[in-house]
Amino acid sequence: MLPGARKSDYTRRVPAALPHVELFTDGACSGNPGPGGWAFLLRHAASGRTREDSGGEANTTNNRMELTAVIQGLEALTRASRVDLHSDSQYVLKGLSEWMEGWKARGWRTADKKPVKNQDLWEVLDGLREGHEIRFHWVEGHAGHPENERVDALAVAARDVAAAAAKANSVGPT
Repeated sequence: MLPGARKSDYTRRVPAALPHVELFTDGACSGNPGPGGWAFLLRHAASGRTREDSGGEANTTNNRMELTAVIQGLEALTRASRVDLHSDSQYVLKGLSEWMEGWKARGWRTADKKPVKNQDLWEVLDGLREGHEIRFHWVEGHAGHPENERVDALAVAARDVAAAAAKANSVGPT
């Protein structure tokens, strides 16, 4: 200990152990663009408690729904956490773990100097990942993984609701 320091000075600087959560996400789209849905399942590892949520949009892309699922899942966290993120989207996982730092360094441009697609959502994710310790796990889609199957079913249902709402709101010939 440094001269004049109190033990409590050191304990305040050491962060408490972060709670561990598992986040399973998926997106779905009919057409690309078309009606889409997103879903997440968040599970607190120690207690086993889960939270699910889903939603949809009338006109979107699959990649936007995949990103929205992660955004919604991270926004559901009430404090900094150790997050095991499970997704069947290589776009999301590689974007977060490999590509984002380069995009930011190049002013949100890809390696071939084109604007990053879905930059608005990537910027939100960039802010949300701060304070969390995130580990990335690829899950093969439609391969019987229970949580992936669950979020897929929720995303498809949300997509179908969005499609029905869009159809009901469209003005057709009379």
